[in-house]
Amino acid sequence: MAVECCGTSRIVGCRFSLYPMCDQFVEVILETLQEVDTSKVWMMTDDVSTCIRGRAEHVFDTAKAMFVLAASRGIHVVWNGTFSIGCPGDTQQDAYLEVDDVRLNEPKLADRPVTAAAQFALYPLGTADYMSVIYDQVEHCKELGTYTKGIHYATRLDGDARQVFKSLEESFARAQESGASHVVMTAAVSANSPSRKGQEAE
Repeated sequence: MAVECCGTSRIVGCRFSLYPMCDQFVEVILETLQEVDTSKVWMMTDDVSTCIRGRAEHVFDTAKAMFVLAASRGIHVVWNGTFSIGCPGDTQQDAYLEVDDVRLNEPKLADRPVTAAAQFALYPLGTADYMSVIYDQVEHCKELGTYTKGIHYATRLDGDARQVFKSLEESFARAQESGASHVVMTAAVSANSPSRKGQEAE
C-alpha cells in the first residue's frame, strides 16, 4: 500500500452524516443516496457516516447534492461533515482521480432552491501562519456574500445552499493553495430549521 507524503496527495476526502428531522428519515437518506450521482467519487456508507473520496470538485459536488436534494423536500435537514486533503497517512487507493471535471449533480440542483445556514471551521496544518490563512478565507466569504458573523470556534454563513457550498469549497481550496500541507475543514449546514434564524442558546 503506497503512502503519499504529506501534502502531495490530490485526493480530497469527506466523511459526513445527513440528519433529516422527520419520522421518515431512513427513506429520505436512502432515496437521496440513490438520487445523487456518485459515479465520479469512491463512496462507502456504514451505520454512522458516509465517506466520499476523489477529486475536489466531485467530492464537493456530491456533498452539496446530498444536502440540497434532501433539504429540497422542505423538511429540516442537517449535514455535518469533515473535509481533508494532504493527510500524511492517505493513500492513492479508494479514489477516482482519472476522471474529467464535469460536475454531474449540478444540473439537478438548478431548480431546487434551498436557503441554508452553515458554521464552518478551517484548519490549515503544516504552516506557522495559519491564522492569516483563516482570516483570508473569512474575507473571501465576505466577498462572496455568504459571511454572516464570527462565532465561538467557527464562522457563520447564510444564503442559497449552492452559494454556501461554493464558499466552503473555495475556502478549502484557497487554504490548501496558500501552502498548508494538510488542510482540514469541518462544516455543519442546516436548512428548514424551525428555530429563529441565527438564534443561539444562551
